[in-house]
Amino acid sequence: MNLGGYSRDVDVLSGRYPVTSDHRRVGLLYGKGVLELVPPESADVTVVRKPALPTLGDPAAAVREAFDRPVSSASLSVLAQGRTSACIVICDITRPVPNQLFLRPMVETLVRSGIPLGAITILVANGLHREGDAAEIAEIVSDPWVVDHVRVEGHRARDRASLVDLGVTATRGTPIVLNRLLVEADLRIVTGLVEPHFMAGWSGGRKVVAPGVAGEKTIRTFHSARFMEDPLATQCNLAGNPLHEEQLEIVRRVGELYALNTVVDEERQLSYVNFGEIEQSHLDAVDFVARFAAVDVPRRFHTVVTTAAGYPLDTTYYQTVKGMVTPVDILAPGGTLIIASECSEGLGSSDFRASQERLVDLGAEAFLASVSAKPLADIDEWQTEMQLKPMRLGQIQLYTTGLSPDELRLTGVEPVPSVHDAIVASMARHDDTGVAIIPEGPYVIPRYAATGQ
Repeated sequence: MNLGGYSRDVDVLSGRYPVTSDHRRVGLLYGKGVLELVPPESADVTVVRKPALPTLGDPAAAVREAFDRPVSSASLSVLAQGRTSACIVICDITRPVPNQLFLRPMVETLVRSGIPLGAITILVANGLHREGDAAEIAEIVSDPWVVDHVRVEGHRARDRASLVDLGVTATRGTPIVLNRLLVEADLRIVTGLVEPHFMAGWSGGRKVVAPGVAGEKTIRTFHSARFMEDPLATQCNLAGNPLHEEQLEIVRRVGELYALNTVVDEERQLSYVNFGEIEQSHLDAVDFVARFAAVDVPRRFHTVVTTAAGYPLDTTYYQTVKGMVTPVDILAPGGTLIIASECSEGLGSSDFRASQERLVDLGAEAFLASVSAKPLADIDEWQTEMQLKPMRLGQIQLYTTGLSPDELRLTGVEPVPSVHDAIVASMARHDDTGVAIIPEGPYVIPRYAATGQ
């Protein structure tokens, strides 16, 4: 889609991908494709990308090496010896994890080491997200052999019969209610993608357990205002982060747990993989990706353009909120944040819709007051609460082709029919030609770093 004009001055921060050879177009991740943006001629554009991640020339060999040379544990083949069953947890559709690279080799290693194929279960960590149908499961697993030969189950956070109660955490009293298939398995493995997360600091590892395969009450406790409003519950931060600390206490209560951690580049190619003890292997993956995910930006902007990272993250407005939160450090007070997100599946769950209705009816301050005293958050209202963070700082505008007029009303932000025209209007409104563009959305964390600091 050509949105008109061309950029007079384009500065690409920390990226390997040129805007184009003629510096006139920026590709915004949008749905399963790219939304082509041609910024206004008068704009001074800064494109914020991650530095180029290395890609692994032989991903299959890298996976085998991860199994054979693990982090703080025995090799996968040794771990599996003498075990009677195994549970492998995978992420749901909202994470582009390269399952096709490691699931079959992992299963085959377990079987060679003596675990019967029929005693291996793959558990999809849905959290409180909706459960995928057969076609979606096939897409997530991305390996027909695995789908045909291994039992795949979806986690159901409200199904009490499928859950085990392990008490509460000692620090904050969070209920520890988890999926029985994981807890009772003889060998427990979680898999996932390590990337910035706007509440828990980083995704992957312990987060795949809780909230990934946790019960409703556990998830709602995690997402109450006493966690969400903590200033340390933010992207790229683990130190003192209450969500991270509770997640660690939960996985320690479970006992022996292992993780396979992946990192992918902007084109979803494998950049890093490791396997091992859940805590240390996750920290090693965080150490790797942290060198790339956060990008220092020398000024704040009155106009920031970002995305929800394209498919699969931008299928709902619920997930789109993540893209609104991560760039707030470079948004000037009173500025305009323009986000492009396809929202092909609409607003999100009925619970989220109800929460957004309350936001629109009450206004931001009254909504926050209504959630602040609750020990348990209403389901999915935490995403509405997170939306308040950028709303407190400036104006949010949304470009989407997936929402109905009523759904647009419930976003609580201003819909715009053109990203280009929204940029033009914002530049005029703020009398500032500076524009920051973040094509990859929440997978990049821009940080304001004034020159000389």
